[in-house]
Amino acid sequence: MKPIYFTIAGTNHYYGSDFMKPDMIVYLEKDKDNTHDKEAIAVKMAGLDTVGYVANSPYTVLGESYSAGRLYDRIKKNATGRIVYVLPQGILCRLDEKSIK
Repeated sequence: MKPIYFTIAGTNHYYGSDFMKPDMIVYLEKDKDNTHDKEAIAVKMAGLDTVGYVANSPYTVLGESYSAGRLYDRIKKNATGRIVYVLPQGILCRLDEKSIK
């Protein structure tokens, strides 16, 4: 199976991204109560709760990574991933294969 990548966006609204490093685990949770985006997926980390959201705009999605809209129906209610790259434009992560429906 081909790996699925996604971008974390909006970290500046929470804790920033300076502490994020490759191989750190992130937890994805569908945010069904989000009034701004019906396909919103919150990204959380142990001990911190929400650290950002899966990018859902062509301006925030890095490269060929999946947007929240493309990822939403492919994952369970909760999913996990690992940080691959921490870049100024966003955080690129790889989805854990066990999280795919």
